[in-house]
Amino acid sequence: MFDLNSLLNRHPERVKANVEIYTWQTCPYCIRAKLLLWWKGVNFTEYKIDGDTAARNQMAQRANGRRTVPQIFINNQHVGGCDDLYQLNAQGQLDALLAQPAAV
Repeated sequence: MFDLNSLLNRHPERVKANVEIYTWQTCPYCIRAKLLLWWKGVNFTEYKIDGDTAARNQMAQRANGRRTVPQIFINNQHVGGCDDLYQLNAQGQLDALLAQPAAV
């Protein structure tokens, strides 16, 4: 029997980080970012902030003033938006961030 995750080079068992993402439901960048996280096997917390000004303000405060979606946090560290997430992955840095357990 083969392991589909290994065949596809997915290693969800290595993901230890706490990942949070602020999204809008119809945002293509949000969908793309969630797709990469899903592909990596990440169980993330999603905050859908469609039209919620208070939630968007809270996100912007956490994201150093950035108000665009998505905004992604790994172990409470702001990593940026969709392009930033894909750049981390292309540079080979995303897996290392995802492997770090969240501080208690």
